[in-house]
Amino acid sequence: MRKTKIFTVLILLFGLALIVISFKDRVTEINKNGLSYDAVARWELPAQLKEVSAIEWLSDTEIAAVQDEKATIFIYSLKSKKIIQEIDFGKPGDYEGLVIRQKDAYVLRSDGTLYEIKEYKSTAPVINTYETPFTTDNNMESLALNVKKNELLMIPKDHGLESDSSKGIYSFSLETKKMSSEPTYTIEMRDKIFKNFRQSKIYKTFRPSDLEVHPMTGEIYVLEGSKPKLLILDSEGNTKNAYELDKHIFPQPEGIAFSPDGVLYISSEGKKDNNGTITELRLHQ
Repeated sequence: MRKTKIFTVLILLFGLALIVISFKDRVTEINKNGLSYDAVARWELPAQLKEVSAIEWLSDTEIAAVQDEKATIFIYSLKSKKIIQEIDFGKPGDYEGLVIRQKDAYVLRSDGTLYEIKEYKSTAPVINTYETPFTTDNNMESLALNVKKNELLMIPKDHGLESDSSKGIYSFSLETKKMSSEPTYTIEMRDKIFKNFRQSKIYKTFRPSDLEVHPMTGEIYVLEGSKPKLLILDSEGNTKNAYELDKHIFPQPEGIAFSPDGVLYISSEGKKDNNGTITELRLHQ
């Protein structure tokens, strides 16, 4: 009888170990506002993408990415966990934002210069550049596609164009190739949603590192890498939720992407001896 009990305990422990192993990448976090999320899958990126600065969903098995030193679009396989293609489009620089629109790619440099790479996967892509009102003082890192309006969205990381107490999300028309003179949406640094994150230098209260439009709800997700957090705006640009992200999971989150069915991916730069990562999230709002 004693041997039977011991055997039963061992079986239970073995089963528990299997459960722990199967969920070893699943992490639940609760932020200061009482909101929570699950990190349900994770990919460690190769050394070339240690400083990954933006990502874009291509398919269930592929993610496009840029890093902030090379004018290269990397195609990363989620299945083989390898870079399977590299597409060069210019000289070395600080490249921070990425959008893929059908066969064309758009990359934003931190000084506000926008690159259009036509037929980006072809053997001879055509590259156009567009200047915006932004400069290095604004420190541009965020770029998103608003499919419904056929436009790109961008927001300063540091100083706003008009004031340090607010940061505007500006639209760049893909038809006229011109940027709106006034912000389409505005994020106020003194908004009550930032009460737990307020900084003495007001513009540092929220420093966007990327943004993305939810493909199903039209909500705008704005990421911060400096002090990791995720802000959600409704489809009209009103603040809705703010998530504080765990620095152990996201040391410096710089990129955000959605699949067409709303699966959320966040990329983070690596720190010290750690590589960059991509994490799949489920938010509980």
